[in-house]
Amino acid sequence: MIKLKKLSVYLDNCCFNRPFDNQQNVIIRIESEAKLFVQELILKNQLNLVWSFILDFENKDNPFLERQQRISEWKNLACIDCILTDEIRTQASYYMNLGLKQKDAAHIACAVSANADYFLTTDKGILNKQITEIQVVNPIEFVRRYLND
Repeated sequence: MIKLKKLSVYLDNCCFNRPFDNQQNVIIRIESEAKLFVQELILKNQLNLVWSFILDFENKDNPFLERQQRISEWKNLACIDCILTDEIRTQASYYMNLGLKQKDAAHIACAVSANADYFLTTDKGILNKQITEIQVVNPIEFVRRYLND
């Protein structure tokens, strides 16, 4: 399969943490596999990873040190690392007015600011919002689209 343009993806904190969740639930297990596949594509340089200050902030609050360290290693593979700017603040306020929580709004604002093609999340609260500036999907849907393009 030949991709003409390398896609950029932004994975939020719940997406990065999905493989650490209880794998007894089949949906969680499938989302974990899909997320790991996305990471494999990043490692193979077939996808660009976008990182942000809010990923750093949330990950530092992770009470599980091993998870925190394993997630933070992905920052080194990112092609973009978004810092907090006035533009991102303004965009995050817009998403908060749509009903998103502050941190979720910051994630979306960073992904949009970095011109990421996809925002990957397992958070139903985000997935159920009408966000038009970026394609917001769970990892399963992303893999389905990626493999069908």
